[in-house]
Amino acid sequence: MRPSTPARISARSSASSIERSRVILAEAVQLRPAAAEHIPAVHAIYAHHVLRGLASFEEEPPSLEEMRRRYEDITRRGLPYLIADFAGVVAGYGYCAPYRSRSAYRYALEDSIYVRDDMQGRGVGGAILGQLIRRCEELGYRQLIAVIGDSGHAASIGLHASHGFLRVGTLRSVGFKFGRWVDSVIMQRPLGPGDATAPAPLSP
Repeated sequence: MRPSTPARISARSSASSIERSRVILAEAVQLRPAAAEHIPAVHAIYAHHVLRGLASFEEEPPSLEEMRRRYEDITRRGLPYLIADFAGVVAGYGYCAPYRSRSAYRYALEDSIYVRDDMQGRGVGGAILGQLIRRCEELGYRQLIAVIGDSGHAASIGLHASHGFLRVGTLRSVGFKFGRWVDSVIMQRPLGPGDATAPAPLSP
């Protein structure tokens, strides 16, 4: 067996250190239901992603009042809307909303997760997604869908793949933002028994 070179050892040590740091931070993050007082921080996080990235196909950030309205629309349905609290700061947030409005889609949800720019790559998104999955299963939903802006968005695609999502399709060039055409990647995972059994009625 060829001995590891110092460069290889250094690379492994660095990767291991990064992973340990990610685990420690993820353990320090406190997930909790979002409350009205969190919405200004949620609004700031989302506005950054609208203006700087392709995760959202909105081009102008919604107003704070509109973000409050969206939050209330999700929570009045009894669906999960979570914030990740790290040392008293909202490090990220996520929620699940109905995938489509027509009644036959009622067991399918779509997740949305946004993390503060300075907290990217530290396990915050994974912590939020894992809790969203658990909560949606408890509520009796059967499918969770991710609609990911930009087929080159490796971080979000990888995050969802690590939580059991499969890539089921790509909508080519359905968005035009920042002067270029943008794909949407569709990923999906079953919740609970998925389609193996008939679902129970959802709680009103």
